Formats: sequence, C-alpha cells, structure tokens
Amino acid sequence: MDVPLSEGLREVLQQRAYDKLFVLTDENTEMDCLPRLRQAGLPEEAQVMTIDAGDDNKDVCALSEVWMQLSRGGATRHSLLVNLGGGMVTDLGGFAAATFKRGIRCINIPTTLLAMVDAAVGGKTGINFNGLKNEVGVFAPAAAVLIDTNFLRTLDDENVLSGYAEMLKHGLISTRAQWAELLTADPLHVDYARMQALVARSVAIKEDVVAQDPYEKGLRKALNLGHTVGHAFESLALHRQQPVLHGYAVAWGLVCELYLSACQTGFPTEALRQTVSFVREYYGTFRFDCRDYDWLYECMTHDKKNTSGVIRFTLLEDVGRVRIDQTATKEAIFEMLDFYREG
Repeated sequence: MDVPLSEGLREVLQQRAYDKLFVLTDENTEMDCLPRLRQAGLPEEAQVMTIDAGDDNKDVCALSEVWMQLSRGGATRHSLLVNLGGGMVTDLGGFAAATFKRGIRCINIPTTLLAMVDAAVGGKTGINFNGLKNEVGVFAPAAAVLIDTNFLRTLDDENVLSGYAEMLKHGLISTRAQWAELLTADPLHVDYARMQALVARSVAIKEDVVAQDPYEKGLRKALNLGHTVGHAFESLALHRQQPVLHGYAVAWGLVCELYLSACQTGFPTEALRQTVSFVREYYGTFRFDCRDYDWLYECMTHDKKNTSGVIRFTLLEDVGRVRIDQTATKEAIFEMLDFYREG
C-alpha cells in the first residue's frame, strides 16, 4: 500500500490521459502537503483549487465553488482531479468529480490517517446537508488512491486519534489479534514502521469488504459499526456549532454500539470493558444530557442504513462476528445513551 509518492504519482498520471489537471486542497493541505506533491513531480500546469478547511465546510457552497472553478478552468469530461487532503477533501472532491460534466475521473491522495484508512478508500463521496452528515452523495470510486504515510508527520495528536478510531473499528470487525494489537499500541507514540504496517492492514480489511459488496447491500454494512450513533453525535455537535472530528464521534459511537451488542447479541463484557477503557483514555467523553435524547434519536432515524424509518445498527456477537441490520427499541437506545453518559 505504501509506495514512494513520486513513483506512484508518475505512474497514475502516465496511465490516465487527461487534457487538464486540477488539484483540490484545503487551506491546511495547500500549505503543509502541496509542496511535497510538487516535489514528487506534480506537473506545473496543474490548476490548484483551495477550499476552507473543516468538516463544517463540506457543504453545498463549497461543492458549488469547486464546480465553478472547474468550469472557469476549462475542465472537460477528459480532465483529471487530484484530491489532496483529508476525508473532507476526498468526500467533497470525489462528489464534485462524479457530478461535473456527468463525471470526470479523480485520484485521491489522502493526507490524514482517517482519510487513508477510511474516506479515500471505498468509493463513498458526498457532502453534509440540512444538518446531517453525508446526506447527499454517490458511490464513485476514485480511479486510484495513493497512500504515502509520510503525510502523517504533518498531523496533530487529535487527527492521529481520529483516524485511529476507524482502525480500531476495522480491528473489531476482523480478528481478535488485530483488535488486541490496536488496543495495546499507544496511537500517540507508535513507531513509524509499526504505524505503516497497521495502516496497511487496516486498508486491506476495508478493501476486502468493499470488493465483496461495493454498494453496501449486505457485508459492507459491517463498516458502519459505531457510525449510527457516531453520526448522530457529529450532527448534534454541528447543530451546536461545535464540530468534532469524525473519528472521535466514531469512537464514542463504538462505546454505545458495543454496549448495545452486549445487551442484544451477546458481545463479551470483557471485550466491551477493554474497548470502552481505551476510548475513555484517548478520546474522552462527548457531553450531552437526557434532554438531547429525543434529538439524537430523531437524527438516527435519518441514517441512510435505515429501512422505512426503522433504525438499523451494525452490532457484534464477538470480535470478528458481525450482525448487520439489527434493530432496537427506543427504550433500549435511551438505555444505551444512559450507559454512555454514566459508564
């Protein structure tokens, strides 16, 4: 998975003929990562487009601005868009590419741990809309994904942890060995070589699931573990105008959904305890009270996995034993939220 950036960039550009080349960055990756991409051989004629950083800017306005800049730059259906950034950039850029001129090709160069192990891989694109996470989007796999873990050196601790939460999720749905290694590692002090190996295995887990179920008809729903509640937490944070990093919300969602798994599908309480302890230590706690329960519940009813308004969860019988399309009563969901706040 981890190839020299110059070699990978040269190869993908040679293999994909294009008339115009565009690069999408945000304010942070333009400053911290674009110079490295230029050193790796980005052609001089590439037109750089920069949007505001932060998931709260992953909206219709930013999408419209990217369309506008592509149009002004003379993009055609034979143009190529390079998305250089974290999940916000790859999500929005992928959606822009999939819809401009009814679809132009794009390649993803993820620069955050979260994007490397999650957002840039698997073909999900989209934007936030009407206060809801990723409410509008399409399945549109990138023509290529280049992963260079040297970009991780630009990250602060919070963004490392954000990506690590998705890796922990991948461990929970795969094997006890992978889950245990992630729990015993210190994500803020993992040596670089070990992190490369952990990232490679995490990406391989996701790629294997996506290859078997690219459009989320069945098995791919395993990747939604922690996300039904996590997205609700993210939406509440956005509603408060206090956005949180996606991986933090997923980590908090894992606490809730593993508790629900223990109650409904027999997930071992010791594995629950170990995972909850890890999340509490590194991610702290999302603050809300019982007055927020109805708002969170209503938010969960809008989740894209639902059928006829019935909330669907991905739960676990054990590490590596996934149960998709699980339901829960409103009372059970409120009890789950009680556990999160009081546990």
